[in-house]
Amino acid sequence: MESQRVCIHTEYIKLQDLLKFAGAADTGGDAKTAVQEGLVSVNGEVCTMRGKKLRPGDTVAYGGRTFLVDHED
Repeated sequence: MESQRVCIHTEYIKLQDLLKFAGAADTGGDAKTAVQEGLVSVNGEVCTMRGKKLRPGDTVAYGGRTFLVDHED
């Protein structure tokens, strides 16, 4: 499974925004649909809350890829 580090400069990023920012979803609508259909997991558990706040240390899995949320250096 491909892994990608996603750096943020804020306290948190919402799940659907992370999917768009990381390039996992082309549009907000695509991100919303993926989350609502249960295709996305956060820290190993399926998450259907598209507004879930992700903080550094959280991991998101979607479409065969894993994203690690980290602080921007």
